[in-house]
Amino acid sequence: MTPARAAGRSEALVHLVRGDDPALVAQATRALLARLVGDLDPSLVVEEHGAGDELDAAAIVDACTTPPFLVDRRVVVVRDAGRLTAGDAARLAETLEHPLPSVHLVLVSGGGAIPAGLVKMATASGEVVDASAGRGRDRGRWLAEQLRHAPVKLDALAARRLEEHLGEELGRLEGVMASLAAAYGAGASVSEAALEPFLGEAGVVPPWELTDAIDAGDVAGALRALHRLLAAGRQAPAVIATLHGHFSDMLRLDGAGVVSVDDAASLLGARSPFTARKALERARELGSERIGQAVTLVAGADLDVKGQTALPPALVLEVLVARLARLGGSRRATSRPPARRGASGRGGRTQR
Repeated sequence: MTPARAAGRSEALVHLVRGDDPALVAQATRALLARLVGDLDPSLVVEEHGAGDELDAAAIVDACTTPPFLVDRRVVVVRDAGRLTAGDAARLAETLEHPLPSVHLVLVSGGGAIPAGLVKMATASGEVVDASAGRGRDRGRWLAEQLRHAPVKLDALAARRLEEHLGEELGRLEGVMASLAAAYGAGASVSEAALEPFLGEAGVVPPWELTDAIDAGDVAGALRALHRLLAAGRQAPAVIATLHGHFSDMLRLDGAGVVSVDDAASLLGARSPFTARKALERARELGSERIGQAVTLVAGADLDVKGQTALPPALVLEVLVARLARLGGSRRATSRPPARRGASGRGGRTQR
């Protein structure tokens, strides 16, 4: 399994591992260290900083400027490099202007944003390992790439089942594949039935799986996504906030005269053109009346989960999600072309 996408030069002495999933970042870091250490004893090569301790910039600089002992290289690993201050980063960057060719510095994301100077240095003259799986289609492509390099081969149904089950918790993929290889042997073909016992608890799904299912009019899919969110610990007010934001974006676009994605992004303050495009398209598809109905339903459910009724919050959300998904379904039903009329001009069968 290839845990990350890497870009950069093989002789790079500064390596940056970044991503938004700690498990994927950890896997990518392990793969990078295995490549840098090679056949040498890791205890003689690798020097760790910041793993549960305070980051000492002076100690990191000292490690980067001291030649290795007994081996031909040293790998200095800085965990949670986002804890470095701008002053620490400047001092380290100055040191790395004339690096020892036998010392590699590995900066691992976490603990906040890594100082811009170090990111710039790694991007310009080092190696950046991107451990992010991305979203939407990028996420699907990422998973397909991992499965191509996996120790076992999943059939199409098994691959779809695994993707649905993992949800956002893609860091669990490595463990599942290792367990399958141990059970069935490297190179084995695995069906959905053979995969099922190794899945464990379902992973949390991203909030947009809920809103996408609602927009598609998929009541069952929307309820499944809701239950996964609730099982993962997402509270009812957070779900309400997600739905409120989703339909509020449509409401802001509806009737605003927005025709382009750029205008939509500007009005919504959206960072991603993809997000703005989806909101604009769905506002047009749903229409003013149904957008208004959806906003009213969400507002009513908000009051209900805050105690206006004695119903359990989970039940309030189930009713809300089902009603919103039916709105999406009715939108699609009414957008279908009318049934073809017979040659007589009346409905029913064509007159012969």
